[in-house]
Formats: sequence, C-alpha cells, structure tokens
Amino acid sequence: MNNPKEVRDFLADRNLPIAVGKNIRHSYRDSGVVTSKLITPILNDYTNRKKHPFNEFPQGIKIITFDATKGDSTTVTGNYALTFTNTKISDIRDDVVIVNHSGDTKLETNQLYWDQKEKVVFTEDGFRLTTATDTITGFGFESLQDLSKWVAKDITGEIITKEDL
Repeated sequence: MNNPKEVRDFLADRNLPIAVGKNIRHSYRDSGVVTSKLITPILNDYTNRKKHPFNEFPQGIKIITFDATKGDSTTVTGNYALTFTNTKISDIRDDVVIVNHSGDTKLETNQLYWDQKEKVVFTEDGFRLTTATDTITGFGFESLQDLSKWVAKDITGEIITKEDL
C-alpha cells in the first residue's frame, strides 16, 4: 500500500495533476462576504510541484469579483489559464475579456497577467479598451483589476480628454 507522499511524488514525477475537478463553481469569502466567484469546466491541480505549484484551467475560466464598497463587479474570462499558488499570479490566455459592469469598460486581449496580491492586471500583447466614450487599441496595458485606473502603451484611436469637453 502506498502512502500519500509516495503517490504525490509519483504524480509529480510524471507531470500528472494531483487532482482533477469538473464543473467547478467556487465562491471566495472574506468575513462572510462573497468577494469573488470562479467558474470553470475543468481544474487540474498541480499543487504537488515543489518549485512552482499551480492550477491549470485548460477549458477556460470565468472569474467574477465583487467590491462591496463601490457596489461594483468585474468579470474576467479566458479560454485557458494558469494560476501559480506561491505568487498568486494568473496567466490568462486566448480571447481574454475583462468587463467592469458599473464603469461600462471592457478590455480585450490575447494574454493577460493578473496579480491577485496587488490587484492589478497587465499585458504586453495587443489590446482593445472600450469605454463609454472611447475605443483605444495598442500594445501594452496595465490597470487595477477593476479597470478603474489604467496606463496604455503604444496606442492608437481617438480619446476624449477634459480639454475637449
């Protein structure tokens, strides 16, 4: 009979997940208040890795974050994702979309990094940011995770500034 450590080591040596979850719906809470929800068809758990434990979402991911102080919610979707356990950084790829529902702002890109500790998102890939008044495209973008404050690099498009109003 194998002990649990032997099984974990066997799975890690063969690059196999320690667990696989299907049709996952998980709510994160802080002091009893739901702060975010994660929805995914498949979650592969590779947290048995010694150096860089992670979770893989090979069939996509949907994350909804809630900010009770602002009465705001943001949705992040992508067709593939990795979340690294130690750093709390997620690499979300393929048709990535972030929507801030109350700010009426949407970001679209092919790859996005999300630093959950710092609550920021960033990409060096091409992007399109749509607001109530503007559509901006470019390469390189950084923002708070709710898209409320952002820096766009190498941009094209028309932007209405306060001086234009």
